[in-house]
Amino acid sequence: MTLLKAVRLALTELADPARAEGMRSYMKSEMPFLGVTAVPRRAALRKVFAEHRLDSAPEWRRAVLALWREAEYREERYAAIELSAHRFYRSWQTLYTIPMYEEMIVTGAWWDLVDDIAVHRIGTLLRLYPESMRRLVLEWAHDPDLWKRRTAILSQNSFKDRTDVHLLYACIEPSLSDTDFFARKAIGWALREYAKTNPQEVLRYVKHQGISGLSRREALRNVPDA
Repeated sequence: MTLLKAVRLALTELADPARAEGMRSYMKSEMPFLGVTAVPRRAALRKVFAEHRLDSAPEWRRAVLALWREAEYREERYAAIELSAHRFYRSWQTLYTIPMYEEMIVTGAWWDLVDDIAVHRIGTLLRLYPESMRRLVLEWAHDPDLWKRRTAILSQNSFKDRTDVHLLYACIEPSLSDTDFFARKAIGWALREYAKTNPQEVLRYVKHQGISGLSRREALRNVPDA
């Protein structure tokens, strides 16, 4: 049995039709759900991935994209995201993965699919290849595609005191005038994460930039006396 078939079988066995429509409605998803919640899904996928090891980085990338492109249910796309981060393939997180992640970001085009890739895949690559990835996220920060811009903004969300604040602001600024909820929310979230390390700098920034009310509230949510 192929990995793709094994993933589909494992998810189908866990399907809960009573949950599926509510999950789809909450996520505003055109793609249907099977109704599989996160904990049992991850447990089942760990078993499938352990039983279907992939032998090369190109094979792994092909498997991720096959799961993604051929998905009939949203949980299959979640499975593709989890496969992309599996510990077996950690050493294959290189610049060669960028086209794969870019496709997933652009075609996923919703927060539940994009944000994990932004923070934990593109963010990981930014740590590993700072010079090359800095150029890329700056390019994405100016892209017409909202979800590539959101990815650029969120890419340092797990960096804490290693955050390149100049890069953070450079990624935020092209989207400051964007009225889209997801752009404004991303700006606020990224600043809120950095505020855990340097609250006074974030406070200074939001006071002197043309930042939306939503972004400001998100950014200062945990800043004392903001």
